[in-house]
Amino acid sequence: MSTVPGERPRRITAPREGPLLVEGPVEVVLEDGTTVSSERFCVALCTCRRSRAYPWCDTSHRQHPERGRPD
Repeated sequence: MSTVPGERPRRITAPREGPLLVEGPVEVVLEDGTTVSSERFCVALCTCRRSRAYPWCDTSHRQHPERGRPD
């Protein structure tokens, strides 16, 4: 892993359900090649693709139970 001396690796928390939590600031490259960025200290990246603010999580995943799972 190559890192700048004195810097620690970026931390990404991957909970079983919900978004990926990424220590910021971050830049995200989308499928179409556009780049979005956030200067926040921590961002939530949507993994269910239900977010209206994709790639940022807007908690839309809470409104829909996963398929095949009871409510």
